[in-house]
Amino acid sequence: MTKLRVGLLFGGCSGEHEVSINSARAIAKAFQAEQNANKYEILPFYVQKDGRWLAGNLSQQVLESGQPLQLLSTPTPEHPDHQENSQLSTTNTPNLSRWQSPSQVAEVDVWFPIIHGPNGEDGTVQGLLTLMQVPFVGSGVLGSAMGMDKIAMKMAFAQAGLPQVKYMAVNRSQIWSNPCVFPKLCTQIEENLGYPCFVKPANLGSSVGITKVRSRRELEIALDNAASYDRRIIVEAAVVARELECAVLGNDQPQASVVGEITYNSDFYDYETKYTQGKANLVIPAAVPETVSRKIQEMALQAFAAIDAAGLARVDFFYVEATGEVLVNEINTLPGFTATSMYPLLWASSGVSFPELVDRLVQLALERKSASQFPQRQSK
Repeated sequence: MTKLRVGLLFGGCSGEHEVSINSARAIAKAFQAEQNANKYEILPFYVQKDGRWLAGNLSQQVLESGQPLQLLSTPTPEHPDHQENSQLSTTNTPNLSRWQSPSQVAEVDVWFPIIHGPNGEDGTVQGLLTLMQVPFVGSGVLGSAMGMDKIAMKMAFAQAGLPQVKYMAVNRSQIWSNPCVFPKLCTQIEENLGYPCFVKPANLGSSVGITKVRSRRELEIALDNAASYDRRIIVEAAVVARELECAVLGNDQPQASVVGEITYNSDFYDYETKYTQGKANLVIPAAVPETVSRKIQEMALQAFAAIDAAGLARVDFFYVEATGEVLVNEINTLPGFTATSMYPLLWASSGVSFPELVDRLVQLALERKSASQFPQRQSK
C-alpha cells in the first residue's frame, strides 16, 4: 500500500511560532498512531522566523526537540547588510531566500498547514498552496482571510443574522491623525460603546495587542498600541458572560462538537492567560442547559458557513447567563492543535480521537480538492 505523503507545514513569522511547533509535534505524533502509520508518511517543513522554508533533517530536528532554530548571524543574499543579534544556532541552515522552496515540496500529496497567526492562517499561505494545486487541510483563501480579520468576520456574521456584542471599526489613520480627529474618535467610542471596552488589532491572533480599557486615557493608549500592530482596529463593548467554545469539522456538511467552557481568574483571556499553564481551565462539556448547548452548536455551523470555512474551525461565544443570551465572539479557522488544546479536546469528548481527527482532516482536504476539480451535478 502506497502511503500518502503529508507535508506538515509549521513555524512561521508570527508571534505564535512556538505554539505552531507544539501543534505540529502533536499532529506528527497522531500520524504515527497505529491506525495512521500505514496510511501516511510525514514530510516536515519548518518555516523559520525570517520566513525561510526548511525541510528534511533540520525540520525533523525542530519537531523532535520542540525548540525553534535560531536565525543565522551571516548575511543573506537578499539582505546583505542584515545581522541578527539573537542567540546563534549551532546548525547552519541552508542559504535559501524567502521565495525559494526546498526541493521536497514536489513530493507532497497533501498539505497540513499549522502555522498560526499572520502569514499562516490569514489566507496568504492558503493562496500559495492553492497555486501549488495540491490539496491542503483547512479553509481556502476567502475563509482564512475573513476568519483572521475581525472586522470582515463580524460583518459576515451580521449579514448571517448572528447576534454579537456592539463594536466599532477604526483605521490607523484615524488614530495617528491631527489633534482634532483623534479626540472626536474617542468621544464617539465612549458614546457608542462605553466602558469597559476592548481594543484589538483586527488581524492578530492569540490575544496579541488586545487591551481592556476603563477610561479615556486608557482608551487613547490602547488605540495607539493597537495601531502599532495593524492598520485596522476593532473596539468592542465588554459583556459580563461565560466564555464557551464549539469545534466544527467538515466541508459543505460540517458537524459541531460538544460545547466547552474556558474559566480563568485574570481580568480577561489575554495572551499570558492563554499560554501559561494553570492560568486557565477547560471544562468539557460545559455545564449549561441543553437548549443553550444546541443553540451554540447551531450558531457555530452558521458562523462556519458565513465565512466559507472548510475542514476545521473553533467558534467562540459569550453566554450571558442572566438573560440567557448567546453572542458569537469570533471564529478561528486554524486553532491550536496541541494535545491539550480546546479543539482536539472538544472532539475527543465528542467521540473523535486525536489520530482519527487528523485522518479525517486529510480526507476532507482531498474531498474539497476533488469537488473543486470535478463538481458533482445532481440530476433533477
